[in-house]
Amino acid sequence: MFYPLELQNNTLNIPNSEVEKTTFKDLGLREAQLEEFLASNLELLVEDDENLLLVGQQVRDISSGRTDLIAVDENGNLVLIEIKRDLDDIKSRKEPFEFQAIRYAATLAKINNVETLVNKIYAPYIEKKREISQQGLTAVEQAQRNLNTFLESNESKGIFNKKQRIILVASQFDDQTLSACAWLSNNNVDISCFTIEPLKFADQLFIDFTKILPVQRNEDFYVDLAESNSSIKRDNSNRISKKRYLPRMKELFEWGILSPNQKVSIKNQDNSDATVVDEKTVSFNENIMSYNQWGKVVTGWSAMSVYEWIIPEGQIKTLHELRLERIDNKQRD
Repeated sequence: MFYPLELQNNTLNIPNSEVEKTTFKDLGLREAQLEEFLASNLELLVEDDENLLLVGQQVRDISSGRTDLIAVDENGNLVLIEIKRDLDDIKSRKEPFEFQAIRYAATLAKINNVETLVNKIYAPYIEKKREISQQGLTAVEQAQRNLNTFLESNESKGIFNKKQRIILVASQFDDQTLSACAWLSNNNVDISCFTIEPLKFADQLFIDFTKILPVQRNEDFYVDLAESNSSIKRDNSNRISKKRYLPRMKELFEWGILSPNQKVSIKNQDNSDATVVDEKTVSFNENIMSYNQWGKVVTGWSAMSVYEWIIPEGQIKTLHELRLERIDNKQRD
């Protein structure tokens, strides 16, 4: 449950005003507006050790189906993102929400090289959004450059689209959809479900964004032992084996790996220097923004792994490498 707080004379109080649930429909918002919001804030849909590059929106297939959003993740996989405003929108469809997504994902599975993605999806998206480079590149050339840079930076060019991911987003899900998605997840289909609900408090609006599937296990919160060489390994399926739920920004500040007013940069990115403000924000070009927003501005990606790309001044290692090193040293003591 979401509770607002007031701080008065160093005392916490719950205000008299209550948090009220509302709906996007009551707010006069359409599904298209929700789609645009998520297109600009894809970091809400991924862990902070994941990267995303948005490559398509409202993409039609030959059967006249339309995919809401398409992205590429740090493993080179295509990510299908389907959005429904509310439960009524899910129930009003002729086919189940999850079946629609599976059908679209099957279409994406046919894209087996970068050139096909560029020509059929990414270049038209760039052209539609008028994101043509100032360097005189065509939409195809710009798409090719963006995608190759993203894949090469994440060392995933050679494993492009070996697997597809599905992300479903709605303010509510019916039991049948959740049951089907849970079964798919248990049978190794990479599918996730998120709820996004608007809340009112006084004159302010808030978003309650929650991942409800797949369900986390207690073991997911255990901190893994660091690799002896502090590196990230690829498993036999060519997916990057990453350690999730490692220490976050709070611990990095406590350990002195990061501190306010410290200079930081983004790996392999020129002119990316920023100044740490606190655990959540940096100052870049005299603007205060989140770490992920800074990464998006510098790289052009839709979401950036802050731990695997940020390098503190005076270091050659990323935050991820530094925290693994710290864990390794603590285990030796």
